[in-house]
Parts: sequence; C-alpha cells; structure tokens
Amino acid sequence: MASLTDPLLLFRQSIQGSSRLIAVSSPESNDEVPLSQATHLVFSDNGNRVVLPADVPTRFMSTEGNPIDLRSIYFAWMNRDITIPEYNAAAEKLNEGLRTRGGGKGGVHKFPFVERSGKGTLDPRLAQIYEGERRMGDRNSVLRGIKPTDFSHIRKLAAQFMTRKPTGGSGDVRSSTNISNNPSLALNQKPARRPDPIILLSPSASSLLRMSNAKAFLEGGRYTPPDHSTPPTMLAVSRIIKDIDPNRPIRFILVEGPENFKPEYWNRVVAVFTTGQAWQFKSYKWPNPVELFKHVQGVYLGWRGDQPPESVRAFGHKVLACSVEKWRDPGQPGAEQSRWRDREVVESIWKAVEANMRARGWKKDAAPTSI
Repeated sequence: MASLTDPLLLFRQSIQGSSRLIAVSSPESNDEVPLSQATHLVFSDNGNRVVLPADVPTRFMSTEGNPIDLRSIYFAWMNRDITIPEYNAAAEKLNEGLRTRGGGKGGVHKFPFVERSGKGTLDPRLAQIYEGERRMGDRNSVLRGIKPTDFSHIRKLAAQFMTRKPTGGSGDVRSSTNISNNPSLALNQKPARRPDPIILLSPSASSLLRMSNAKAFLEGGRYTPPDHSTPPTMLAVSRIIKDIDPNRPIRFILVEGPENFKPEYWNRVVAVFTTGQAWQFKSYKWPNPVELFKHVQGVYLGWRGDQPPESVRAFGHKVLACSVEKWRDPGQPGAEQSRWRDREVVESIWKAVEANMRARGWKKDAAPTSI
C-alpha cells in the first residue's frame, strides 16, 4: 500500500485493491471490533500498516459545510446496499452504542437522501489517475444489472467520498507523493473486463462463516466468530490467483443466497460453503447437493477435533472439509497463539477454489460460459 495520509484516498485505495481495512479498539491492536467500540481504522497490505483515528475529519463536507469523519464514511460504505429505513435504524443503533461508550458524546453522520457534492472540482491529477482505474461494481451491476433500487442513494454518497477535491483547513489531511507506486492506481491501466466469480456462503445460523466474518477470514487469514450486527447483503474479497491472472487480484463476490441470480450467474459460482443442511440448496440451480458439487467446489468449515456431519461426508469428495481451532476469548492465556493455523486453513480453501476455476475454464479476461 502506498504511504498515503489522505483518509479518503486511502479509503478508496483500500476498497478497490486487495488491502484490508478493519476497525480496532487501539492504535496498536490488529483485532477487529464492532464499529461502536472502535477508536481507529487500520489499513494494511503486504506488511504495510496505516492507522487513522476513526473520528479524523475528512475533506468530504456535509451540506452544512462541516467535515465528515472517517467513521461515518466507513459506516455508510459498509451499509451501502441496504434500504433507507434499514440504514437509518443501523445508524441510530451505532450512535446509541457510541454515546454509551463516550458518555453521551459522539455519533456517525446520517447522510440524508438529497445530500450532494457540488462544491469544487476533482483535482486534475487525481482525475487522470481515477480514469485509468478498473471501476468497481455494486450489487446492481454485479448481480442484477444496472436497474436502480431504493438504496442507490448510499452508493451515490459513497461515490462522492471518492471525488472530493482536497482543501486546506484544520481538518484537512494531505496525501503524500508515493501515489504512483501503487499498482492499483497505475495510470492508463485498462485491463480486459472479466465477470467477478461468486462464492455462496451458507445462510444457516450454525455456520461458522457468515457475512460478518467472511472477509476477515478469507482475505485476512484470521478466524473470528460471526457477530449479530446487521450484515451487508454482499461482500467483495480480493485474491491473486496466479495461474489465472498473476498481475492483478481477482475480486470475488460473496452472497448468502441466489435469490437475485439470473441464470447466467451460475456460470460464475466457484465455491459453495455448506453446513450439510439440505434446505440450503432448495433454490439452487442444482438442488441435489451431490449433483451441485459435481459442478462447484464445496467447502465445509467446522471446529478442529469435531467430525464433519454425515450429510457432508455423503456429498462426496468435491466438498473440502476444513477445521479451525475452537474460538477462545482473546483474554485467555494463549488464545491469540492458537489462531496461527487459520491462515493455513484459508490457503487450503483458496487452493481448492483455484483448482476448480482452472478446471472450469476461467481465463484472465473471461469467465466460463457454462459449468
């Protein structure tokens, strides 16, 4: 990651690249916590680590002319795919937690539907850089096309975060000069378009991997239990798949169900996580799990020392059975040291996914036409 200190540029780089962004309770910590408990945000990539206070002002200004803090922008981005009432309810819940922790002070900015940018223009240097980037999609463009939905206003706000011109002032944080060293911001970089592969998670409450902890596990290599916060309906994780595209990360889309799938989306499914419960596959293209896993790599994640369910074993050898160390409270002696095998498990999962993708015909610039 380039050594940037502009919060918005750093944030934009993080979500478009393969870097990891987590909320932590102290500048020294690498353990992700709920946003209501976070004091800082950590940006990390390939050994580089940048820590910013969660309440640092950014150059994004509200309609009243006040700078918006980084926590508010991060929260709006994470909840960009939910409806307006859900967004407002989630913001109020978070603000309640922040006020409790802060003695009645603090809170995220709730972006109104009509809030727009309108002030100044984009820095020409940044405009040239952004023009050469691969553009990210959203839930509409990735899974359903470009038809707008009632949560499009949050995506528009998210786009504004990335296109404000840096200005002076007490809250302004300038970027450094290492921007050209970052491959994700390389000029004139126009790779061929390739549909993003899709990974289906199990919607079962008993699953060890849910939308709330999948990104930290599959991208960060560390297991934490799912939490009970309102999860996003879609996630994106990035991974270099060397035998398919060694020069740029492949973005994988994570969803828990195929309810919004078009028929052609099934050609992009590269893995299905399961707990062994047959009801998960009721709305799948192949509702019979034995038939399903002839086409798609299956993954079962359980606790180390526990046997996979008989149903998982009956699905056949195309379901990879993995296990992680049982979760222990981080305050217990040796708890952190017990997580060293997590990355090893993650690597075995990606190895199986990569093998499936190669076998199904994934190319550097194209997805298979059928699986």
